[in-house]
Amino acid sequence: MERGGAVYILTNKRNTVLYTGVTSNLKTRVYDHKEKRFPNSFSARYNTKKLVYYKGFPSIEEAIAEEKRIKAGSRKKKIELIESINPKWNDLFDEIQ
Repeated sequence: MERGGAVYILTNKRNTVLYTGVTSNLKTRVYDHKEKRFPNSFSARYNTKKLVYYKGFPSIEEAIAEEKRIKAGSRKKKIELIESINPKWNDLFDEIQ
């Protein structure tokens, strides 16, 4: 039985820091970031709480592969990816299930 996954990008208030992650439970994982449940993590230190991009996949393996592809790309490519679905860089947290 395969379990789905999602890749996501978070940023800080001024959109200067980008954090790319992967998870099998997007809503819970982004909530963890927002609440700084792991205070020594990169996302907590750099205050990346705003969900600006996400994409779901049928399997976690596909999501991990996409995360690796995104992380290997340039900042410019990440910005293009974000702006392809979220040109105003709004927080998308409330729209996820």
